[in-house]
Amino acid sequence: MTTSPADLDALLPLVDDLSRELPEFERYRRLLGTLRSLVRCDASALLRLDNGELVPLAVDGLTEDTLGRRFPVADHPRFAALLAHEGPTLFPADSSLPDPYDGLVEAELPLDVHDCMGCPLLIDGKPWGLVTLDALEAGRFEPSDLATVRAFASLAAATVSAAERMRGLERSAEHERARAEGYRLAAGQAPGRVLAGRSPAFRRLTDDIATVAGSDLTVLIRGETGVGKELVAQAIHSASPRADRPLIAVNCAALPEHLVESELFGHVRGSFSGATSDRRGKFELADHGTLFLDEVADLSLAAQATLLRVMQSGQLQRVGSDREHRVNVRIVAASNRDLADEVRAGRCRADFYHRISVYPLRVPALRERGNDVLLLAGTFLEENRGRLGLSGLRLASDAQAALLGWTWPGNVRELEHTIGRSALKALSRQGTRARAVTLSAADLDLPVVQAAAPGPVAFAEEARGLSLRADVDHYERSLIERSLKRHANNWAAAARELGMDRANLRRSAARLGIPR
Repeated sequence: MTTSPADLDALLPLVDDLSRELPEFERYRRLLGTLRSLVRCDASALLRLDNGELVPLAVDGLTEDTLGRRFPVADHPRFAALLAHEGPTLFPADSSLPDPYDGLVEAELPLDVHDCMGCPLLIDGKPWGLVTLDALEAGRFEPSDLATVRAFASLAAATVSAAERMRGLERSAEHERARAEGYRLAAGQAPGRVLAGRSPAFRRLTDDIATVAGSDLTVLIRGETGVGKELVAQAIHSASPRADRPLIAVNCAALPEHLVESELFGHVRGSFSGATSDRRGKFELADHGTLFLDEVADLSLAAQATLLRVMQSGQLQRVGSDREHRVNVRIVAASNRDLADEVRAGRCRADFYHRISVYPLRVPALRERGNDVLLLAGTFLEENRGRLGLSGLRLASDAQAALLGWTWPGNVRELEHTIGRSALKALSRQGTRARAVTLSAADLDLPVVQAAAPGPVAFAEEARGLSLRADVDHYERSLIERSLKRHANNWAAAARELGMDRANLRRSAARLGIPR
């Protein structure tokens, strides 16, 4: 294949996009759409290089969980080889280097990649990321395709470097990474865990975070156990003007009643038995930063009254001291219980409730987030792949369906533990010498169909007696058809509602026999 005038015409819309206001994901999706029109392949991906890891920004033809993965370059020699060359690279079909996408190409079965090609995107002479193309049969790509990929990569790199918006995003992303790292060091949290999702419910959450983060308003984060309320608090702090100061976390449920004041406000030597030295409390440690009060509903009425005084005046006294200290602290609180109900039950002071819930923010349950389940699963799969020393850890199609069909009462925390447990079970079943492991629905050990799942209540009844695959297809077909009906067959709107890429939605619909 050579670069023809028609091929060059296909690249022109990318030039037009430089002056258009486009969401980040849409800009990347258009880039891949153009690439797929130029080179015939089964899958393509755009990845950004971030601190030694490649982060997928958009994929076409790869499974949804790929977007949740991070690929350390040191663990993937093909990616390292692509980044080592300024131009495009076409790997031999019999290359001995393991392919990071083996089993991740969307297909009826987890198939291995046979043809692989890619090219780095260079910004100011340095690699910004990669564009990759894959095919399921050997010999699909020809050496002449390299010229097309080179031309595309040059224009894609120009798109990234020339747009002020993209440069601002790159600077902002690096700044946020550094600030989040500072929080993790202050809070003792392991690096690498961030909020992730693409569903409408998740986008509403991130919009709320963006709205309130720049203010000093007190925030009350509500949500079920395991939804990631502490990550939301971290995101609020990281996007606030206080991000360069510490975020101090307090688990209110673990505070003994007789030590609440000492933990929060500090104490002086000799103020009580065991106080052998002066000690600053959490409020002083968080001065000019953020104090995160987790499980705030577990504070006693007396502790609420004491805390309320400090929140109102900004002044505190250490236990055993007459000296007042003034602090400037932003409060972010979290609870899995409705504090309004706690007030009615007499377990929460009304004045404390109104002071703590200036800006209430709800974190959606995982069952409300659609295909975000697969994206998050990709994150946990990649973590377990590295932990177990595997070259690949992937989901079989029935495992993907099982993840989508379960209601996740334990939310993201339950999903994380399910993936970790299932990876060990699958490795044991497939043998400790296995280098690439596939998780099946049996490994996950989750019921696939729940009566409480979205859709008609009758679905669970009519699905009885069907095979697992037929059962899952029935459920998926029902979701897609109802979404298309609600949006008058607008495929783009239905894809947004379902948290899917439009191309992936069309492929799923074709497989399920849903007409266009």
